[in-house]
Amino acid sequence: MPDNTKELVKWSQTFSVGIKIIDDQHRELLELTNDMFRHCVGEEKAEREYFEKVIHDAVDYVKIHFATEEKIMLKTGYAGYAEHKREHESFVLNVVEQIQAYNAGKPLVLNTFTRFLKEWILTHIAVSDKRYFEHFKRIATRKANGVLSISQNDIQKAVS
Repeated sequence: MPDNTKELVKWSQTFSVGIKIIDDQHRELLELTNDMFRHCVGEEKAEREYFEKVIHDAVDYVKIHFATEEKIMLKTGYAGYAEHKREHESFVLNVVEQIQAYNAGKPLVLNTFTRFLKEWILTHIAVSDKRYFEHFKRIATRKANGVLSISQNDIQKAVS
């Protein structure tokens, strides 16, 4: 039985990239990681059943998140887009390879897989995602309430 109080990582404003949809998706990815961690109960059968149940949905969610980030980067003319996209593709390939190894009979160590997810997500947010946020801040318009916003006009100025 999973311990619903266990958390591997907590969301913090230090992870924020300042774009609500991306921050919300990052929170969801961290919650997914915490949910996997809660299911690390040391019982192989239970962990395998859980993994089989959630892994494909998790991969689909990651792909949606990556597509959202990439769309914002393209629309705002982010120069680091190609490199960032390669990082995303590399991550997805790594996870798919781990799933294929599992499907081929390799033993699952859910705790190891979960910690890999945590480290990759946090490192990616702290380093790569912060880079495009710096780009975003340079071209965004600050509204009267202090919130950054990107208008079509901001995008035009950035890519011209």
